[in-house]
Amino acid sequence: MPFPIPTYIGLIHGPVRSKDGGEITTSVTNLDIHDISRTARTFGFKKFFLVTPIKSQQEMVKKILGFWESDSGLIYNPDRKDALHMAQVIDSLEDAIAEITRLEGKKPIVVATGANFEKFDGGEKDLLQNLRTTGTPMFLIFGTGWGLTALVTEQADFRLEPLFGIADDGYNHLSVRSAVAIYCDRLAQSL
Repeated sequence: MPFPIPTYIGLIHGPVRSKDGGEITTSVTNLDIHDISRTARTFGFKKFFLVTPIKSQQEMVKKILGFWESDSGLIYNPDRKDALHMAQVIDSLEDAIAEITRLEGKKPIVVATGANFEKFDGGEKDLLQNLRTTGTPMFLIFGTGWGLTALVTEQADFRLEPLFGIADDGYNHLSVRSAVAIYCDRLAQSL
């Protein structure tokens, strides 16, 4: 069953923040491709965009996705193709937004996530309440490296509340794969 709101996931590799606050482009990882595709498929989302401007990284992603569509990949694990068909590599955040707009007939609400937001617009229930009334598609974006750049978060339509565990020591550094899965589950539980 599809998620009741047309939802897309974006994993931004560039530009993202570096450890010292500058802008960098990070490498795409095989684990992110597989695990986030599987999460997107499990929750009934429409597509998972891997955003990287680096052409060699794009070719690597296409090669990985191609393997799982080949006879060898299908024989080894036929379910993997079902999840990986969700993944698409794309040049930029703007290109992903344009593609969603083309597919849905309207521009998505861009929802930024991050561990270190000083201000945010609300939690999952707040977000879904807004989307249910408008019927607007959602583009849930995650940053690699040390998170989304300030420019991206400032231009987002909605900034989701950061994820916090129960430890009260200030530690807040989940893998992006874990953060995607937790946010997706919270969105599903908030319906």
